[in-house]
Amino acid sequence: MLVLKQRLILILALFAVGFGQAWAGPEEELRQYVDDNTQKLVKKLQAEKGLYASDPEAFYASMDETLDQFVDFRRIAARVMGRYARQSTPEQRDDFVEKFKRSLFDSYAQALVSADDFTIQVKEASIMAQNNDRATVQMEVVTSSGNRYPVTYSMYRNAEGRWMMENVIVEGINIGLAFRDRFAQEMEANRGQIQLVIDGWSDAVESLNLDEEIDQS
Repeated sequence: MLVLKQRLILILALFAVGFGQAWAGPEEELRQYVDDNTQKLVKKLQAEKGLYASDPEAFYASMDETLDQFVDFRRIAARVMGRYARQSTPEQRDDFVEKFKRSLFDSYAQALVSADDFTIQVKEASIMAQNNDRATVQMEVVTSSGNRYPVTYSMYRNAEGRWMMENVIVEGINIGLAFRDRFAQEMEANRGQIQLVIDGWSDAVESLNLDEEIDQS
């Protein structure tokens, strides 16, 4: 399964867009905007650790309410399903969005609340020249021991003008693609029975081993 380090980095990368409003400025302004709000987020995460221990459901609800405004879980989940999304019903797609989102919290929340002190440094934001509604943000998660872990997240600007996260790359590993590959493997193992794959997604995420891939990257 994913080791504590990778779980922590992934959940921090997801949470790093969890505060803020739409921003349409140039790259440096976007970088500064993300950096300012990331530091606010780190403080909130530290404060929420006790809530996870006392009431995990309240912790989930608090994080879910915040992240739904800035992380496009529906877009990410559709990409994870890939070509199999066409074989699913609208109800199954809705079901998978919720299962996918909850699996991330269930798998990675413990890594978050048990982590030592850390900082997040936002290095650079790059808006694509060919499409100014898409951007990447380069970051580093720095642990109390001084270890540095690079994180890149992909963002797009939705119809309302809000920047939303659509993917995360942790130490060179494309998390969205890793989940998509896992979904395809589960579809093959379950002989195309998509509801079985959706119902068992939490176990599939728990057993996903990115550690070896990251070490080799």
